[in-house]
Amino acid sequence: MPNDPISLTATAAACLILDGKLRPEAMTEAYLDHIHRHAPGVRAFVHFDPEQARTAAASVRPGPLRGIPIGVKDVLDTADMPSQYGSPIWDGWRPKADAASVAWARAAGGVVIGKTVTTEFATRKPGPTMNPVNPAHTPGGSSSGSAAGVGAGLFPLAFGTQTAGSIIRPAAFCGVVGYKPTFGMINRIGMKIMSDSLDTIGVLARTVADCALFAGAVSGRDLGDPDTKIGSAPRIGICRSPVWGMAAPETQALLERVAGALSRAGAPVRDFDVPGSIAALVEAHPIVMNSESARALGWELAHHAGLISEGLRERLAFGLNQTQAALEHAYAVFDTSQRAFPDAMAGLDVLVTPSAPGEAPKGLEWTGDPAFNSIWTALHVPCVTVPAGVGPNGLPLGIQIVGRRGDDRAVLALARWVEAAIA
Repeated sequence: MPNDPISLTATAAACLILDGKLRPEAMTEAYLDHIHRHAPGVRAFVHFDPEQARTAAASVRPGPLRGIPIGVKDVLDTADMPSQYGSPIWDGWRPKADAASVAWARAAGGVVIGKTVTTEFATRKPGPTMNPVNPAHTPGGSSSGSAAGVGAGLFPLAFGTQTAGSIIRPAAFCGVVGYKPTFGMINRIGMKIMSDSLDTIGVLARTVADCALFAGAVSGRDLGDPDTKIGSAPRIGICRSPVWGMAAPETQALLERVAGALSRAGAPVRDFDVPGSIAALVEAHPIVMNSESARALGWELAHHAGLISEGLRERLAFGLNQTQAALEHAYAVFDTSQRAFPDAMAGLDVLVTPSAPGEAPKGLEWTGDPAFNSIWTALHVPCVTVPAGVGPNGLPLGIQIVGRRGDDRAVLALARWVEAAIA
């Protein structure tokens, strides 16, 4: 058995378990010990039961995940653990069934080690989770506990969800890999849906290959092995995006450094300007997101409005106050942009763009701005963030790789190529 199962990637651990060189129980026990020593400094879990994890590890099903521990964001239902969605309204709620994504993770041999902290309904009010690199800073959100938990080594794989930037941004802030798949690739049944047009289930892990393993196992898709060498360097568009004015100096410098490294690695690199018709998503996204979220929380607003945070109530009011004309226009922008994006990328394999405005902000009252993520979420395209160095305060920076809808396998492979090229 390896001296330290915690140091293994999920793909390496799965191979050792298959070869009989590592038992799932031993791997889970190593993580439980690590959690005992390090979890208090991160506060990634909203529910954690060591005995439950041990029982699950002793009875794992055969499958590609082979006993690997998994953190589950607490907007995904679990039949054997509370599902509280980051809100006191649902305190202690126990669903009768797993979300489809969780059910398929277990069927693939994954061990659910605990539920991870989410912001309120995966939107506004942050939980107690701290950044694993510097606890004085946010881990990002809304997949706060999943990103921080992977970053702190509490589990090697975790579910996240994204409506604006809730996988990519926290992954970048915590120095891990985040993968937001093509919209709908991972089934959403059993998720606390807020925005039906946007909400996407994805994954966080230490490596791109681990993300492919996990997402492939729960979606039933063959996402390949991103560690396999590709035939030729990709054609890359460097995208400053319509919100470039929000980029901190470290992000501006990062994108220039990355562009140079990719060119030196042999990639044809050129600037990519988002067409105005697609840039209109910057304004359309919050209209759709907040309008749909307000409708989704109809029961909570009717019966427990006082338990919804003031900040979220303000956003829900914004959504409800949209005119029919404004909402129809926003949906039209979504439709036009999604159809136009493949042609806009003509001659390119992927875009490379910032994962976040800069380093993780100081304090735990705000999870950071999703400005560099929301248009890609609205386009329904696959996105991957990979670690790309550190900023002036020693906090991680990430770089985001974006591709065409449905082209997930290629985007994962090219994200791994980009990561290696900028290392």
